[in-house]
Amino acid sequence: MAVSHPAYAQTSEDEIVTTGIRQAYQGEFETLEVPQINQAITSELLEDAGAFTLDAALDLSASVARQNNFGGLWNSFSIRGFSGDINLPSGFLVNGFNAGRGFAGPRDIVGIETVEVLKGPRSALYGRGEPGGTINLVTKRPTLENGGYVQASYGSWNEFRVEGDSDIVFGDGSAGLRLIGFFEDAESFRDEKETQKYGFYPSLRLDLGEASTISYELEYTKQELPQDRGVIYSEEFGYSPRELFVGEPDALIDTEVLGHRVEFQHDFSDDWSVLLGAGYRETSLFGDAYETNFGSRQPYFVDGETISRFFRFRDYETDYFVLRGEVTGEFNTGGLKHRLIAGVDYDSFDNDQVANRFRQGSIGGAASSSLDAETYLLVDVDNPQYGLYDRPDAALQIDRFENLSGIGLYFQDQIDLTDKFQIRFGGRYDSFDQELDNRSSNVIEESSNDYFSPQFGAVYRATDAVSVYASYGEGIRQLSGNDPDGNAFDPNKTKSAEFGVKADLGGLFQNVEGTASATLFKVEQSNILVFGGNFTDPIPAGEAESKGLELDANLIFENDISLWLSYAYTDGEYTNQGVDTSTFTEFEPGSPLVNSPDHQLSLQMSKGFEFAEIPAELGGGILYVGARSGELGTDYTLPDYLTVRLFGEVEPIENIALRLSVDNLFDETYYTDSFASVWTQPGAPRSFRVSARYSF
Repeated sequence: MAVSHPAYAQTSEDEIVTTGIRQAYQGEFETLEVPQINQAITSELLEDAGAFTLDAALDLSASVARQNNFGGLWNSFSIRGFSGDINLPSGFLVNGFNAGRGFAGPRDIVGIETVEVLKGPRSALYGRGEPGGTINLVTKRPTLENGGYVQASYGSWNEFRVEGDSDIVFGDGSAGLRLIGFFEDAESFRDEKETQKYGFYPSLRLDLGEASTISYELEYTKQELPQDRGVIYSEEFGYSPRELFVGEPDALIDTEVLGHRVEFQHDFSDDWSVLLGAGYRETSLFGDAYETNFGSRQPYFVDGETISRFFRFRDYETDYFVLRGEVTGEFNTGGLKHRLIAGVDYDSFDNDQVANRFRQGSIGGAASSSLDAETYLLVDVDNPQYGLYDRPDAALQIDRFENLSGIGLYFQDQIDLTDKFQIRFGGRYDSFDQELDNRSSNVIEESSNDYFSPQFGAVYRATDAVSVYASYGEGIRQLSGNDPDGNAFDPNKTKSAEFGVKADLGGLFQNVEGTASATLFKVEQSNILVFGGNFTDPIPAGEAESKGLELDANLIFENDISLWLSYAYTDGEYTNQGVDTSTFTEFEPGSPLVNSPDHQLSLQMSKGFEFAEIPAELGGGILYVGARSGELGTDYTLPDYLTVRLFGEVEPIENIALRLSVDNLFDETYYTDSFASVWTQPGAPRSFRVSARYSF
């Protein structure tokens, strides 16, 4: 139950409770020793935010902004203004394993203990990741203590969800099993739209004596959902209604993921440890979609009455395999303390894609009344009728197989030069191979690249409770797909620097625990991709940079008030001239990064108390997202918005908790992200959710 939240004060990897197996690539450092910012969004924070999805969880970090999510079929986000490969979902990790690669559908966060937002350059350890930082999901694994819960919830638009978590210990307490799962069926504020999904995440843990632990985790999720490209905007006619769904209710996409992870940790001593891991993950995406047409094929721009669509069928499959080994240790040389991380990893990613498309020619400025309704798959804006047309005969658009593989060697050493001053240096060597078989043209492209990504950092402990730090890092990201000529892409490259101050407020003030930080950063990126003229083959757009300020605080007071605050000012822009051939528009130096707000703020507060001797909690949160570009190379801008949520919980009977939450309290009309003016995602109107939980 969440009537009080000491976990609100957890803000870095040293404070996250791990169960048996430590997190790879991170080492063990106190908060004030790390020359970067690591946000930890705990399960208690997520519960108060009413977050069931990764997108909702990341709204708590102002450094993370929502990006075009492929019509709701995957997670896409930017960190410090930058997103990654537009061919694939955004890269995020699960216990250090890459889980963003593939087509598993939007990530549910049942079974997630902590969402880590690891800001700044991380390629020197993690390798592939988003340019502005790394998202790592820490899962709930066996704790070797019996316990768990069952929860049912019901919300607006017939949202029904059940989930459960059972932690079981065996024998003498050296073995444990954890069973986590969920089922959800929900309609939507969007007309005739329904989704269904379920997942199962069992894990095993076995302690082999006091020094060794082995764990196994399985991930299975299946989702059935429509691709929803959102609303359309015209300068003359404004936005189409936020309730209008432009797809077809029976045109559904099925996504499925089956993954396995095995880890083994052995502690040779208090100072030295080895961590070995292996993972295998299969994903698939299959089904039909009706999508809003662009520019010259769109009668909505002519009369504002009707929307034309095109049809696509997709059959995507991926296989991902990874091996890794890592050693961590502490030692002294010449009176200097060293903390070392060194490791090697190998991965291979197979991406098999087939897609067919039916798309009409230009309407030549004609109004919808002169168009053949079935040819253009027309939908009336004010009176939509579904199921009117036969499934179109679509022509082959994509038929390709790609393998991306690589091996990486990495190290990091943090040295205590004095009792107040520490330096960190490290690097990663990556050797990449890519094979791209374009089966539609019988062309096979092969490429290989080697890169070294350095990192440097320094930390000065001004007092026991305050530290000042600076860091610099470079990174690369292997890109999937090919350009319109069939050639593989060079990797995306990033340079990043930051300077900041951290404070342990419990060491500075009485009656409060937690941390606060202020950070200045600058990120430069090259070889950024945008979509080409056929909306399938991307092209390099060139170079961009972002710079800004971040303020974070995560506090708990003695009177059981908890506060989470995250603010980011991000100034992101392209630094070169180029052409986005998806819209045939030029962009100049200074053009803003798409979906990157200048200002973003997330604030959440809760108060635990007793009412008539019944434990209770009240709280609320706000999310402010500033105005931002909605389409590269045009003036299309998404307006800023502010949403408010409230929640309350009581425990009328021991181990039984009842919760009510209201989102978008003032029924704000807002838009979360966009690919272009014809593909813009609307936010949900005011909604409620009630839930009941039994803990054992």
